[in-house]
Amino acid sequence: MPTKTAAANKSEKSPKSEKSAATNGASFSKETYLRWFKEMVLMRRFEEKTGQLYTMQKFGGFCHLYIGQEAILAGMITAIRTSDRIITGYRDHCHPLVLGVPAKNVMAELFGKITGTSKGKGGSMHYFDKQRNLFGGHGIVGGQIGLGAGIAFADKYRGEDHVTLCMMGDGAARQGILHETFNMAMTWKLPVIFIIENNNYAMGTSVERTSNVHDLSTLGESYDMPGKSVNGMKCEDVHEAIAMACEHIRAGNGPYLLDIKTYRYKGHSMSDPQKYRTKEEVEGYKKQDPIEEVRTTILAKKWATEADLEMIDDEVKKEVEAAVKFAQDSPMATEEELYMDVYTQKDYPFEKD
Repeated sequence: MPTKTAAANKSEKSPKSEKSAATNGASFSKETYLRWFKEMVLMRRFEEKTGQLYTMQKFGGFCHLYIGQEAILAGMITAIRTSDRIITGYRDHCHPLVLGVPAKNVMAELFGKITGTSKGKGGSMHYFDKQRNLFGGHGIVGGQIGLGAGIAFADKYRGEDHVTLCMMGDGAARQGILHETFNMAMTWKLPVIFIIENNNYAMGTSVERTSNVHDLSTLGESYDMPGKSVNGMKCEDVHEAIAMACEHIRAGNGPYLLDIKTYRYKGHSMSDPQKYRTKEEVEGYKKQDPIEEVRTTILAKKWATEADLEMIDDEVKKEVEAAVKFAQDSPMATEEELYMDVYTQKDYPFEKD
């Protein structure tokens, strides 16, 4: 069992973070709503452009878009500390964006360029940024679940005051590693939030067809892990749930499970014909668009005008276009780079036949 080997390392909260409205009795501020709007618009415009570029064959491999799910990351970023850790699956383009990675470096990674977040070695499914505590981007379904608990184990062992947010899709919740990890995480009271980004479909198969348990927030009950179902289309609800879970964990109570219910407006990947759901279902969820929800609140409270919000959108579009140009103009990695960032590094060049 891990023991503290150093004094607790008190990390400062992000200056833009805000306590839950549910816990301090106050509503969210103008600054928070405007931040949510800009963060989500950046995610949306980046992903729209990514989809266009992929169909133009500007880059290859797999490509999973986050369009529709933006409220999860927007609500998350205002609820956590900058020192907290993030690990996720392969629908991961927007995670570095919301953590502050410049859009140009996120785009360059898609293009496989040396200026990308993983020097072009990871591509769409393997974003990483040590400075911002982003530990991937993982292509193996559910592979990040055990790794997330491992990161939390290390923090607890060192006596550091961080929370790991281990994010996964509802399909990953079917993997056996989830149960092994839940058992160990609860036994050792690890500081980790397990977040299911539940968009209803594991690739093209609904939760109802793959699980006898439809309320995924209950999956941890046999390990006495508390859980909560969250409306993932509302930034407010996501922020409050994650802030509450962080408070629970920092008090030494161990893990928390959040089943954050969201919806992707695009297919599982760019090759998905989406025959498993109706157009009416998709249109119904589009009426809950998180960007429009936040826009409506901002306008109703007169915190900005339509022109102000359009200006933000225009600025984001320019940022994305500049990111594309940066990615296109950036150099590819050299041959030497093949031998860097591996378990053991040797001087290049190697002897060749």
